[in-house]
Amino acid sequence: MCQDSATPSAHSSVALGSPICSPAMRLPLPSILTDTPILNYPLLGRPGEPPLIKGWLPYLGQGLNFQKAPSAFLKTLQKQHGDIFTVLLGGKYITFILDPLQFQLVTKNPKHLSFQIFSTKLISKVFSIEMMLTNQELNHDIHVCYQYLQGKSLDILFETMMQNLKHVFESKLLKTRNWDTERMLTFCTSVVFEITFTTLYGKLPDADRKKFISELRDDFIKFDDKFPYLVSGIPIKLLGNALSLRKKLTECFTQENLAKMQGWSEVIQMRQDTLEKYYEPDNSEIGAHHLALLWASVANTIPTVFWAMYYLLRHPEAMAALRDEIDRLLQSTGQKKGSEFFIDFTREQLDSLVYLESIVLEVLRLCSFSTTIRFVEEDFALPVESGECLLRKGDLVAIFPPALHKDPEVFEAPEEFRYDRFVEDGKKKTTFFKSGKKLKYCVMPFGSGVSKCPGRFFAACEMKQLLVALVTYFDLEIIDDKPVELSYSRMLLGIPHPTTDVSFRYRVKS
Repeated sequence: MCQDSATPSAHSSVALGSPICSPAMRLPLPSILTDTPILNYPLLGRPGEPPLIKGWLPYLGQGLNFQKAPSAFLKTLQKQHGDIFTVLLGGKYITFILDPLQFQLVTKNPKHLSFQIFSTKLISKVFSIEMMLTNQELNHDIHVCYQYLQGKSLDILFETMMQNLKHVFESKLLKTRNWDTERMLTFCTSVVFEITFTTLYGKLPDADRKKFISELRDDFIKFDDKFPYLVSGIPIKLLGNALSLRKKLTECFTQENLAKMQGWSEVIQMRQDTLEKYYEPDNSEIGAHHLALLWASVANTIPTVFWAMYYLLRHPEAMAALRDEIDRLLQSTGQKKGSEFFIDFTREQLDSLVYLESIVLEVLRLCSFSTTIRFVEEDFALPVESGECLLRKGDLVAIFPPALHKDPEVFEAPEEFRYDRFVEDGKKKTTFFKSGKKLKYCVMPFGSGVSKCPGRFFAACEMKQLLVALVTYFDLEIIDDKPVELSYSRMLLGIPHPTTDVSFRYRVKS
């Protein structure tokens, strides 16, 4: 799941789209577009420019205030300065646009407001993929591969995912009728990682599978812990074992190891064929591409599944509504719940579950901090409702969807979890208004425009399948029944993890 698809990926929250970072360590915001931050801002306050909020801290500017509570901080500035203003954050000047009725002004000006510059710089710093900085043909061909995450190819992925989900649940979870206790984030990480990997890359020989996936997952989590520091521009050599972890993960996708994986998905096959056109077989960047894809495929799905489980277990009325909806679908398709795994739904049937859809959207509304970011390639007058907004070359422009997601004019009681917020008269509710005008976007976890996350449908399928399986086959109870907060250590980059993990217990339904 992703914000805009900032990695060559299936789904990310660089966005959607995520994982475990110590909230005690304060980071500069992403300064990933230039090697030297832009600190000089001559002729402050030129006519037509947005209000500028610099703060008194050199380089960091307002970074610390932003990191403490991003939504509240920007809401305060919005009250003081209006819907458009520029803030110095981590050595970069970022112009925020908070009026959702003007979001499309950013996405419809790709000539002046570039996403590609942002994304290629990011993948270079994090994954050490250099060719995409200069090779437009490679960028294009990689993008073409994403057609295999939609349509009939997605149906095939859906069926493969269902079989992998069955394998994981039967082998790990259906062994006991007694209560078993686990940490929820750890549980979600293990299940999501294995299902995603095997759906995309196929299976290894039984003798190798468990050990390979377990080691890959553990190393991945350790590397992902470094992700926000890499994005912020800190050299990887200064981040402990980050360099050796990245090298080890990349080597998991050597030609020899890839050959052991049987049953590649179409998207992996096409990407590999594309990469082999541009690289020699032993070039380490091939493995780096695969690592970037894997990161984008699980990094935001893991915390999204966590938050969905967390809210379901804390809201019995939501759990009851979802179970009732699933039961009705089972009856309509002639299926019965039993001790044998597995129910069999098509993608269309799963998408017809309006309360399931609403729960996923509500979780994303509450938890997503994915932000659409563009690089200003040249001085540009952005046409806004009040006239023109002058943007400076080298600055960033950001759409900040959480401002929309938490807007009480759009969503009543926006801080509350309401499982049926996106249901109306038994059907999906898609119409929301701001200032009396219908919004084009109401929930934006996957970015917008041409750079919208290409793996968003894959991510949604996986989350829905997991939730349906969990609530259908298991009794679930939360043990640490206490409010858990979002960690803001990743700031603008996807779905936050919880500040602390929580315990829950489960057992197979009798």
